[in-house]
Amino acid sequence: MINGDPHVFLPQPAQSTLAVPPPGDGPGFWAGAPSAVAADGFVYLAYRLRRPLGEGRGYAVAVARSADGERFETLLTITKEQMHTESLERPTLVRTPSGRWRLYLSCATYGTKHWRVELLEADDPAGFDPGQTRVVLPGDLKTGVKDPVIVHHGGGWHLWASCHPLEIPAEADQMVTDYATSSDGVAWTWQGTALDRRPGHWDSRGVRVSAVRFTPEGVTAYYDGRASAQENYEERTGVATGPDPSTLTAVGTGPHAASPYGGLRYLDLVPLPGGGTRLYYEWTRPDGAHELRTELRTEFRP
Repeated sequence: MINGDPHVFLPQPAQSTLAVPPPGDGPGFWAGAPSAVAADGFVYLAYRLRRPLGEGRGYAVAVARSADGERFETLLTITKEQMHTESLERPTLVRTPSGRWRLYLSCATYGTKHWRVELLEADDPAGFDPGQTRVVLPGDLKTGVKDPVIVHHGGGWHLWASCHPLEIPAEADQMVTDYATSSDGVAWTWQGTALDRRPGHWDSRGVRVSAVRFTPEGVTAYYDGRASAQENYEERTGVATGPDPSTLTAVGTGPHAASPYGGLRYLDLVPLPGGGTRLYYEWTRPDGAHELRTELRTEFRP
């Protein structure tokens, strides 16, 4: 069951509002890959800005703040030059139980298909310093790692990351989602693949977990999927469930959310302190550009 499940929120773009426009018109201009945290009466949002290949690619990550969850003021912009990377992908914004802020950045290694994840820490979301960074998910010669989803639950840290094979460059767009654990959110221990591709299905080429919520029954995850290399950049949203964080099974035979013009991806969900849930996601608009949209669900779900 998906519709009617109290733990599942599916995007309804017709009810959404534009949160961040793309930096240009047409294919290759994106604002998206959001990661949001509700804290201190605000919604804090980290997102990636991209231009087409050859014009800058993923050129910056912005950190912004909003009192209503829709209209954002930019607090900080981090460029790919500051991170010494060829391109920036989805950031992950986290507030620790002690109140400290973390920003995990997915960074492309120059001249390769390799990805790594670096960590910045600060006392507030406007204070991240690119000069004070450290690699926490290095990947290796065979695997690129990026787009982590990070949750603190049950006294420990849980991570789901998109992992790409690098041995054959033409196949590097393929992806699975691996799961890792940590006692501090810095040093991680891999626990294996949590969500894999399904041959013959809409998600046979790649699956990338975008959001995870613990439920009384186990775990509900949202993920981006595609069936071919041609669908790269235009993934659609699926739902997977599991009895624990390391074992996720896709639900249904097709995607649960998409744009009529292409992809709907990088869904994130933010429970609001006063009740309700904010959805943020990257959506393909009619001209092929990607914009960051949001929805408010007033019903509260734990």
